[in-house]
Amino acid sequence: MSVASGEMQRLRTPLSVVMIARNEESVIGDAIVSAGFADEVVVLDNGSTDRTCAIAREKGAVVHCGEWLGFGAQKNRAVSLARHDWVFVLDCDERITSALQDEIRAELLQPSCSAYQVARLNSFFGSFIRHGGLYPDYSIRLFDRRAARFNDVPVHESVQSNGVVGRLQQHMMHLAYESIEEFIDKQNRYSSLQAGGRSRLKALLHPPWTFFRFYILKGGLFDGWIGFLLARLYAQYTFWKYIK
Repeated sequence: MSVASGEMQRLRTPLSVVMIARNEESVIGDAIVSAGFADEVVVLDNGSTDRTCAIAREKGAVVHCGEWLGFGAQKNRAVSLARHDWVFVLDCDERITSALQDEIRAELLQPSCSAYQVARLNSFFGSFIRHGGLYPDYSIRLFDRRAARFNDVPVHESVQSNGVVGRLQQHMMHLAYESIEEFIDKQNRYSSLQAGGRSRLKALLHPPWTFFRFYILKGGLFDGWIGFLLARLYAQYTFWKYIK
């Protein structure tokens, strides 16, 4: 670390990177390494039966264990375990790029907002996707926990802020799905969690609109075959959501 970067590290607001995990041994190590610029990394584990906890500790994270509370409540619990008020919430299959690390360091020298949206560059089946509404895929990830928290929903949780929300320029990487089978399995589970308004009419009308919006209006066609495939898969997810 250079003298200048060391001085920046000393002067900036301290940061905790927070993660939730369960059986993530194949991806959690690299995620923690990408968060190594922070003052601490906190992992809240929910009953892993593989080496997730051991790997997290080996990589320098502070590991806590607890029962599953639902996505929103679980992340709020993890945030509450951090030593510092400023947190960055990272999923195990995400990576904080070096450019984003530098931007976060610089912003925390004198934060101008109480929360910041961060873009994700998503990888599906080995390809990074820049169309179809999947990029820049902004969500609040960096925030002061005294002014923001996750809403308490079972899936597709998001941070709600009481203060000014800014937007960082650099993106993080999201290794979303390695295979079609993995995508179908997770979206099937998510559609069950989000179900609650069974409607044959919506099951008939919404999937075609989802495909058209993703593939045509949002430019998924520019991602080639993967763009077509994702439009088709998200349309299927929409069907499951309204038929269950």
